[in-house]
Formats: sequence, C-alpha cells, structure tokens
Amino acid sequence: MQKRILVTGAGGFIGHHLVRLLKQKGYWVRGVDIVHPEYEKSAADDFEILDLRRWENCLKATQGMHHVYNLAANMGGIGFIESHKAEIVHDNTLINMHMIDAAKTNKLEKFLYTSSACIYPGYKQNSPEVSPLKESDAYPADAEDGYGWEKLYMERTCRHYHEDYGLQTYVVRFHNIFGPLGTYEGGREKSPAAICRKIGLANPVDEIEVWGDGLQTRSYCYIEDCIEGIYRLMQSEFHEPLNLGQDRMISVNELVDIIAKISGKTIAKRYDLTKPQGVRGRNSDNTLLRQVLGWEPQISLEEGLKITYHWILKQLETA
Repeated sequence: MQKRILVTGAGGFIGHHLVRLLKQKGYWVRGVDIVHPEYEKSAADDFEILDLRRWENCLKATQGMHHVYNLAANMGGIGFIESHKAEIVHDNTLINMHMIDAAKTNKLEKFLYTSSACIYPGYKQNSPEVSPLKESDAYPADAEDGYGWEKLYMERTCRHYHEDYGLQTYVVRFHNIFGPLGTYEGGREKSPAAICRKIGLANPVDEIEVWGDGLQTRSYCYIEDCIEGIYRLMQSEFHEPLNLGQDRMISVNELVDIIAKISGKTIAKRYDLTKPQGVRGRNSDNTLLRQVLGWEPQISLEEGLKITYHWILKQLETA
C-alpha cells in the first residue's frame, strides 16, 4: 500500500525540498501551509492552505495520513527570533500541540518534530571555541529564550506521547540549514543567505555589514543533506532527539570569506556590534547521528554555498 505522507510547513524552505524528495521516493504527499512556496510550485499531490494554529485544521490535515513531518513554525533568523518571542511561542505552541494531538486522534503511525540547536544551554556556547554539542548536553536546560524553550518543551511532549500513547515520535535538532529556494531578505533569513545577498549586491571591490564581531562560530548544513537525514531518521527505530548538521565549525568571518571567494569579489567587513548575533559558538557533535543512521552529511560547505550564492544572485538580478 502506498503510504500517505503529510508535510506541514510545505510552503517553507525545508518543507518544500522535503516534499520533492518524498515524491521522488514514491509516496503520496499532502502539503499544508499558510502560504504556497515562494519560488516554485510544490510537488505535492495535494496542497492546502490551512492555519495550523486552529485545532480543526490540524484534524483535517492529518485525516487519512500515515506519517507526518511537522515542519510548520513561525520562525526566522536571529534578528527575528530575538525580537518576536511572544509571537513565536504563542504560534508554535498552538501548532505543535494541535498537530501531535491530531496525529494521535487520527491514529497516524509516525510523527516527526523538527527541533533546533537553539535548545542547547547558553552556558555551553559562550566561547567561539565551543565543544561540539552532544544530544545529552541539552540538560540541565538553559535554552535560547523564547524560540529555544518552545522547541525543548515540544521535544518532551513527543517523548510523552510516545511513552503514553504509543505514537512513534521522532525529533531532529537542526544546525543551521541553508540552500537555494530559501528566504534571503526581509528579516527572516539565516546568516548564509543574508551574506550571499549582501555580497551579491556589492560592487567588485566593496564592504558589507557583519552582525557582531564576526568571531562567533557555527556549523552549516546544506539542504539536500538535511532532508536526506530527516528521511533516514523516519525509517529508523530511534525515538530520542538527534542532531542533524555538519560538524565543521567556522567563524562568521570565515563564512564571509568563503562566499566572497565564490563571488570573485574583494569584500571587506564592517562590524555592527549593536545587531543580534546569538550565542558565541555552536557546533554539532555527530557521533550519535553516525551510530543511529550509519550516515552523515556529505555535501561540503563550499559546494553548498556555491549553489546557494548563484541561486540568490539570479534572484537579485531578475528582481
């Protein structure tokens, strides 16, 4: 029997790519979001515009489905999540609680929740030379205010629904996912997309604004590896939270230099210490990922950034 899959947040960046992967693998896919994908038509068999903050819409969306990949969320880059905490917590708590309860009510087999590295404690990320974050490092808890706490609470909810109701829940913690067909302007974009946009708009010899001092560190994962990892996790019997990201840590300064080299431009940096910059350092420990999935992300940062930069450049040129 052909499995029927629901992807929430299918109008967004990761959800849109995931729908395409699931269709390639032969599933019947329903996509749900409050908007259609911005840059190309969805590959979903059925795409519905539904506000998942409302219980009745979650019940409708999950009807007749076997699995759900719950990616729907109100979120954005560091500038957005630091300035919209109440809105984020309100919207995402309603979406997540309604969706997991609808999955239980309609007797779905599997429920995947997309969490974030923002659940990790601030006290473990206060230096650019941070140790890679293991899944067990989440506790004692000190999640990022607002967005991180909302994500951590939902991770616990998934555990309880698995233990008490038998719903097969899966939790993935994303580490800075980037790639084409994602937001690159407007305030919700992540740092790779923002830097690609700034350099794309720059003159052959120019300078761009960098938020913070550029010494803050991160690891970045290309979208194709992200969706492959999500899919592999859903085929497993592992029901604890799992990191999904690259384990190569670089500074924001290095990120700018890589993108500048891809562009062929000479780019200087102008630092703005008044702008949000998040934690000082963050990197993924992929030990458990390799053990559970027998796999890890394959696409290099340079390769992924090259594809992403040229896609964003094309958008800027045709705007």
